[in-house]
Amino acid sequence: MLWTIAIILFILWLLGFAVVHVGGGLIHILLVLAIIAVIWRLVTGRPAV
Repeated sequence: MLWTIAIILFILWLLGFAVVHVGGGLIHILLVLAIIAVIWRLVTGRPAV
């Protein structure tokens, strides 16, 4: 589930960066949060639910 959200946010970030610059700051913040969540999951080693 977490990987799916991270991939979707990454794709939306790429589309937003390449096509439209409206709300770019929010998309970047969401991307950073998704990356932090994935790294946290990898560091703590908890299995995905």
